[in-house]
Amino acid sequence: MTGLVFTTAEEADDILSSLDGIRPDNLMEGDILSLGDVVLGVLGVGKIKATLNTERLLRDHSVARLIHVGTCTALSDNYDVGTLLAGSFVLEGDRVHLDAPSYPRMPLDCPFETDAECTIVTQDHDIGDDEEHSYWQRIADVNDTSSYALAYVAAQRGIPCHIVKVVASQMGVDSDSFLRDRQKAHERLSSFLSSQILAEA
Repeated sequence: MTGLVFTTAEEADDILSSLDGIRPDNLMEGDILSLGDVVLGVLGVGKIKATLNTERLLRDHSVARLIHVGTCTALSDNYDVGTLLAGSFVLEGDRVHLDAPSYPRMPLDCPFETDAECTIVTQDHDIGDDEEHSYWQRIADVNDTSSYALAYVAAQRGIPCHIVKVVASQMGVDSDSFLRDRQKAHERLSSFLSSQILAEA
């Protein structure tokens, strides 16, 4: 069985609504929906919610692999909006108040066809000044709010975890097409799920 998890109910609804046979409108944060050989889950924003809801999903269901899909923010202009990325590493990125911060780095495998691989940093705090932004640009490609937590829980249980993200924005770049960019990202994820995940289920 495959566990397929999203960060927010809105994102899950938008990505899944165009797929045949799926009624995601009742899927809320913390909910789990069984769909044949796939269980869908919505984690919620932030590492605490992602940890708790991933733990619950893996405890209550016999999941052989966990797949997380969603949007991310590019830390530089190396990736255009709409780029489909496979996470090859994920970092925990909230230890900014330590004198000598150490950012645990977990490797990930991604067996899917994507545009490129990337390093993801998961953060609950907003990246502040230009100095911090420059720091993260040197060691990561994109950031989000949930990937590290769910990957950590999966690793603790010995379950393979794959993360696929689409760039919905670029950090520090104001866009007058935010809603259109997000919709473009969701459409790309919907196409990915239809062709590479749900077609196998």
